[in-house]
Order: sequence, then C-alpha cells, then structure tokens
Amino acid sequence: MRVDSKEFHQLEVEETLNRLHSKRDGITSDEASALLEKSGPNQLKEAQLRDPLQILKDHLQEPMVYLLIFAATVSLFIGEFIDAAAIFIIIVLNTVLGFIQDYRAEKAMAALNKLAVPDVTVRRGGNEFTVKASSLVPGDIVLLNAGNRVPADCRLIESWLLQTQEAALTGESQTINKNAKAIESDKVPLGDQANMIFMGTDVSNGRGEAVVVRTGMESELGKIADLIQNVKSRRTPLQRRLAGVGKWLAALALGIVAIVFTLGILRNQDIPLMLMTALSMAVAAVPEGLPAVATIALALGAKRMLRREALIRKLLAVETLGSVTVICSDKTGTLTENRMHLSTLRSSSFELDFHRDFANIEETTEPLRELGKKPEALLSLFTGALCNDAKLENHHSPGDGSTNSLTAIGDPTETAFVTAAARVGLFNFELNNLFPRLTEIPFDSERKRMTTIHEFHPLEKPLQGAPIVDQTIRILTETRYESQLVLMKGAVDSVLNICDQVQTSEGPLEMTQSRRKEILESNDELASTGKRVLGLAYRWLKPKANDHRDSDIEANMIFVGMAGLIDPPRIEVKEAIKRCRTAGIRPIMITGDHPLTAKHIAAQIGIENQEQVFTGLEIQNLKDEELEKIVEQSSVYARVSPEHKLRIVKALQKRGHIVAMTGDGVNDAPALKTADIGIAMGITGTDVSKDASDMVLLDDNLATIVNSVEEGRTIYANIQKFLKYTMTSNCGEIWVMLAAPFFGMPLPLLPLQILWINLVTDGLPGLAMALEPGEKGTMQEPPRNPNDPVLGKRMIFHISLVGLLMGGIALGSGFYFWNQNPTDSYSASWGTIVFTVLTFSQLGQALAVRSSRYSLFQIGIFSNPALIGSVLLTLGLQLSVIYIPFFQVIFKTTALPLSQLLLCFLLSSMVFCMVEAEKWCKRKNWFK
Repeated sequence: MRVDSKEFHQLEVEETLNRLHSKRDGITSDEASALLEKSGPNQLKEAQLRDPLQILKDHLQEPMVYLLIFAATVSLFIGEFIDAAAIFIIIVLNTVLGFIQDYRAEKAMAALNKLAVPDVTVRRGGNEFTVKASSLVPGDIVLLNAGNRVPADCRLIESWLLQTQEAALTGESQTINKNAKAIESDKVPLGDQANMIFMGTDVSNGRGEAVVVRTGMESELGKIADLIQNVKSRRTPLQRRLAGVGKWLAALALGIVAIVFTLGILRNQDIPLMLMTALSMAVAAVPEGLPAVATIALALGAKRMLRREALIRKLLAVETLGSVTVICSDKTGTLTENRMHLSTLRSSSFELDFHRDFANIEETTEPLRELGKKPEALLSLFTGALCNDAKLENHHSPGDGSTNSLTAIGDPTETAFVTAAARVGLFNFELNNLFPRLTEIPFDSERKRMTTIHEFHPLEKPLQGAPIVDQTIRILTETRYESQLVLMKGAVDSVLNICDQVQTSEGPLEMTQSRRKEILESNDELASTGKRVLGLAYRWLKPKANDHRDSDIEANMIFVGMAGLIDPPRIEVKEAIKRCRTAGIRPIMITGDHPLTAKHIAAQIGIENQEQVFTGLEIQNLKDEELEKIVEQSSVYARVSPEHKLRIVKALQKRGHIVAMTGDGVNDAPALKTADIGIAMGITGTDVSKDASDMVLLDDNLATIVNSVEEGRTIYANIQKFLKYTMTSNCGEIWVMLAAPFFGMPLPLLPLQILWINLVTDGLPGLAMALEPGEKGTMQEPPRNPNDPVLGKRMIFHISLVGLLMGGIALGSGFYFWNQNPTDSYSASWGTIVFTVLTFSQLGQALAVRSSRYSLFQIGIFSNPALIGSVLLTLGLQLSVIYIPFFQVIFKTTALPLSQLLLCFLLSSMVFCMVEAEKWCKRKNWFK
C-alpha cells in the first residue's frame, strides 16, 4: 500500500512528518501563518441559527394554530370577547413555549466550543512557546502533559506513559494507554488507535509530543459538529397526530357552518341569527381547550417526572416517551454503575466470588475466617491494594471491616482493588505505613505491568484489632524474609513471563508448564465473561549498595493469583429491562466498549438476542438496507463511532420505530438530536449531550427512563380522554342543531347557550382530566402504533354513537315538551330542558370516560378530586343559569319545576350508563 493512501495511524512517525512537510523541530512560524490562511482557524464552525422570526413563522403555520385563530376570529365576530381573548392567550403561550424550545435547540452547537483549548505549547522552528489553539495547523508539533486538553487530532511522535480519557468521544470508560507505534490495519476504531490523540479529549497521565494532523471541522470532534448541524429534528408523535386532528376539525367546522346556515335560510330563519348560530356551532365543533389541556398535562407530567429524577428540557418529549418502541442505551453509567468492582479472585487452588462471599461482611466474621485459610487470596488482595496509586479518604479503626464512609480516589481499576481490600480489613493507608514505598517502575504499554518496591521492618508485636494484616504479614515472612518487598500487577501473560514460582496454600512452588498453561486458560475464561483480568505477583528483594536495574527487580517473581474486575450492572436495571419487554419496548445496548464486555453485561441484565454482537466496523461495511434488517434482530452493538450510532437510530426510525436514545458524551450528540427523544446523562453527561437532548436523567439510570415512559403513556391517555369527552359532547350539540329542523322545530339552542356549554362543560372537567392518574396495566400494553391517528376508528365510533345518544335524549325530551304547544319561535321552557339535559349528559360522560376500561367505581370516584370538584362546580353553575333571574335574562332560560329537573337528571344519566356498559363489554372481551 502506498504511503500517501494510508491512514495516519498506519504511518511511521517519519512518514507522518514527511506527509505533513514537517519535522521534529516543527514547522516555522512563517509556514504556520501560510497554512493557517489556507486551512482556516482550528475551531468548530457554529451552524447559523434560524432567524427568530422564521422560528415564530414555523410555529404559527401549524394546522391547530390556524384552527384556533379561526375560532378566535369567530368569537370576536359574534361579540364573545372573553372567549376570543382566552383563545388568543392559548395561541401566544404555545407559540412562546415552542419558540423558546426551538431556539435553545438551535444553540446545541455552542457547547462544543467549550471543549476548545485556548492556549497550547508548540515547537516551531526548534523553539517552544505558547500559542492560541485556534492558530494550530497540520504539521505543528504540540507538547502535552497530564491535565492538558488535546487541542487537535494528532499523531503521537513520543509518549512517556501517556494516557488519555476519551469517554466523551468514544464511549470507552477506561483510560487509554498511548504510544507512538504504527498500526498495520487501516480499519481500526477510534478507541483502538493507540498512536492517535483527538481534539477535546483529556490527558490523564504522562506526557507526550505529537504532530497535528487534522484541525477544526476536519477533526473527529468537527465531524460530530457537522453531524449535529445537518441533523433535522423530527416532529413528535403528538405534534403529528394533533396536526392531523387539526386539519380534520377545520374541515368539519367549515362544513357545519355551511350546513347549519343553509338549513336556516331554507326554513326562512332570521339571517343574522342563523349566521351567529352557524358560527357558534363551528366554535362548538373546535376543541379549543385541547392545546391548553395538552400543555397542562405535559407540564404536570414534567413536574412529576422531575420528582422521579428526570428533567424534561422540551415539554413535548413527555408525551413522546409514551410512544417509544425502542430504547437505545449506552452501557457505562446507565446500565452499569460506572464504577469498577473486584468481582473474582482466582489462582490454581482457589476462587472467590468477591461480591457473593463477602456480601455480609458487616454482619459476620465467617468470610474472614474462610479467607484466612487461603493464603493466595490474602496475598492477592494485599498485592493489589499496595501496588496501587489510588487513595482511601477517611480513616477507620484497623480491622473493623467497614468501608461505609471510605472514598477511593484514583483510576477506576485501582480504586476497585483498594475498596475490596478495605472491605476485609486491608486498608491501603495502613499498609502504606507498614510497607512504605521506596520506588516504582510505572506501568507502560510495552511491559503492561506496574511494579512497586517497599521497605519492611518486622513488627515487635501484633497489631491490635487488625488480625487480617498480621496474618498476611505472617504468610509473607514464613518462608523467606528480606527488608524489601517487590509487588506487581498487570496483564496476566506479562506477569507470568517473569514468574518462576506460584504461591499455593503449602507455600511457593515451581512454575511448571502445566501450571502456566492452567493459569492462561483460566485467564481466557475470565476474559470471556467481559472481565478485565490482572495478574498479581510478589518477591522479596535483598538490598544492594547501588540501585537495582529494572531487569533485576522484575524477575523471579512469585505468581499469587488473578483478579477479575468489572463495571457491574445497576441493581435495578434487570427489573427495568423486564418492564420494558412487558411494555412492548425493545432495549438495545450501543456502547464503545469491547464486544465481550457488552455481550456479558447484556446477558446479565436480560437483553434479548445478545449472542450476536455487531461492531462498528461491521456496521461500516453494511448498506442502509442491510442495516435496517439487522436492527430488527440484533440488540447489542459494540465499538461504535458517532456515525454508527446515528445510522442505527435512523435505521430503526425507517422501520417505523419511535426511538429513545441515551448518551453522555460528545460522540452521542448527533444521535441524541436525531432520535425521537434524546436522553442525556445528568451526572456524567457533557454539556454538548445535554444541549442536544430532550430530557436529562439526573441519576443516569435506565429505570428512570422506564418510569418516564409510564408517565408519558398516562399523559397521552389523558389527552385522548379529553378528546373523546369534548368531541362526544360537541357531537351531541351538533346532532341537536342539525336534527331539530327535520322535526319542524325552531332552534333548540341559542348561540350563547352553545358557547356556555362549550366553555363550562368542556372547559372545567376537560382541564381536570389532565390530572387523571395512570390506569392499571399501563405498562402491560404494547406501545401505540406511531402511525395510528389520535382519533382512531374505535374512538370515532364511540364519539358518533354516544354523541348521537346524547343529542337524541336532549332533543327527544325537548321535542316532547315542544310538541305539547308547538310554536315557530323559541320557548324558554322546552329550550331550557334541552339545554339542561345536554349539560348534565356531558357531566355524566366526563365521569364515565375517566377510564377506557374500568368502571368509575373500580378506579375510585374520588381518585381524581379535581375532576369531581369541576363536575360539581359546573353543576352548580348550570343550576344558577336556570334559577337565578339575572342569568335567566341573559341566557333566556326559565326555572324548571322539581319534577322536570329530576327528569333531566334521569334522562342524562343514560349517557353515563351507556359508557359504563360499553366498558363492561370490553372487560368481558365481547369486543376488542
């Protein structure tokens, strides 16, 4: 392969410098200036924000907004200024809310620039000095130390124990050891490119020199920025559904105006009266309370979700959660604890499951007695705790076995050792006092091990209260003793290579080929379960007059055992995954970690189809059509890049799924923005991921997402209940107005009465429906089909049938009393009966539709106090309109005798009974 066709990680150092026309002394300042003019500054370009007026225009073009403007205009035309003002307030509030949410989303790119580095040390023309990171160009030599942020994508030239933290970019939770060696393969994931360092990541250890190869938007971070800029946010399911309802209702309203007005003219009715009546009917047909109910339901849901550790950034995301069919989750921190644990200790003669065997260490000393019978286990814990740079904060009494108030600080692998050792009484701050460190040979990527040398002086008497420490010292000194102790931990094969003995319960024995083979096979077995495996060894060292060479120290070691470490699943995740499956939601793991680790964790927490793990490289070679088939089957993806995550989300969406995507790093931002609902981590999440998200998990816990899904389903159900209620009520009014002329009756309802019914009966109980608690079995139902309309066939059937019954009862009762004294003009007596029966029927309907399946008495009459209060208030207002003289004049009503009022109650209860009967049939499975 030609050098100029290779990737930078494939090139040797000199080849890289030659391609970039640079050298180890760096380019000159003049060359840098010329290149800067050509390549542009080393910074991320922000996408141009939409003009605020354009954002407003986009929101005002929604069909439901058109409908509300029409309703408000009609109200103004007929003189109902209060109604018109209320509708316009709803329009303004919804538009302002939408504007704020969209404008904040437009600024997601700005957070990326927080990762920019203001200053960096470079070598130009053989001289070292500090320059602005924005002035870096390809070919510049940068000098980096622990604590620095990498200013651009660079190829390492020299590395002195350099380690970087790339979790925000790759999703890999471990620190990455870096070196300057070329990598032969061209297709290597970012997380495995050990000779490359990337813009926006952090140097966590060591130092290095590197040559800049890509800057600004050409860097890996720049590619993510470009993805974010080119991603278009999808409309939520609720927005799509309400848009469809808005168009349908707008057409219906116009049709009603035409029909009612035409029928009135044909019957020689007063034209102004018929125009007002027709327009009033149009207003009645439009559920202008719907946006208010939806907004209130969403806001209350967001408040409840905040109490459950979920912060909603975009209000419509609350309902979107209820539609989710797939949850794509990162592994580290969401499915796991994001904290390494010592899981297994193993040697040729013992194995300890640390979590199981020491689960009750606070309650009993039996595990410690058993541990004392296994010298290799004690020495393994001792070695891991002392050959260690992590620190334990807060002092405890020696040997008390308690770690409740101890905090380990340092590398996750090392903190796992000191925490586990402290659990059995081997506190590393105490061990460091007994065995002070003289020197060390730090870990490097070639040796793959860390070695420490300690001084030791025998104790004159045993330690009080720390028998486990005394026992460990006795085991160490009973066969041999020198004043210096060498301890080692590292990759098992690397440690084994310099061991000529193995520790057993009888003492050190020769490391035979069979023992070596057994240890290596055991190592492979532990690694296959997703654990990170480290070997542990020790030796006594006789002091010399001159310093030892490293090769003298790291030789003739005694192998004591292996430690398997893992970032374990959260305790509550397995139940959350189970709830997902019960609710018809498929959980998918997408992680930057190793495939074996991903597979093992997926099996532990119950993710299905975890046997087949697809990697980023495999996804890269798939066509979109092939990936769309795979995403329907595979549920675990490992070693993925930002582009891969984005493709997976898009493939799922093309298959018709509503996708929730979790993430915490910069690399997750494009997928978070593309997903139907992006969920950022509140604890470990970067600003970039949070700004691109719809929702933030304050506890970084998958179980919180599942709880939020339940809340989202409840909210959508409440919005549907409101629609069912108000549309049925409006349908009843329309039937009354349309059917009356066919019976030769005059107008049964006056325009003001129609508006009263629409305002009071629809408004108060309708708003209270937003407070309805979730029904039983909410999470036992599959997700809604994303393509189903909000007004499905069953709901339309219910609206038509119950609305016909409601209108028929009201008109029938009015016809009976009108027929006793027919007149061509409106009569306050029979008209009041129609008005009252229609109002009372709607209140009965409000109580009955509180549940789509269970009886009012099963869910509890007072389980939603706000609704009961609104029904009673509406009832009182209606009685006021009938019996208070002032309102009688305004609404043209008359006081009904008690017998007629009771008859109105009796007739209107038929609607309540019919809806309850419908639900009873549903519970009997007479129809689905």
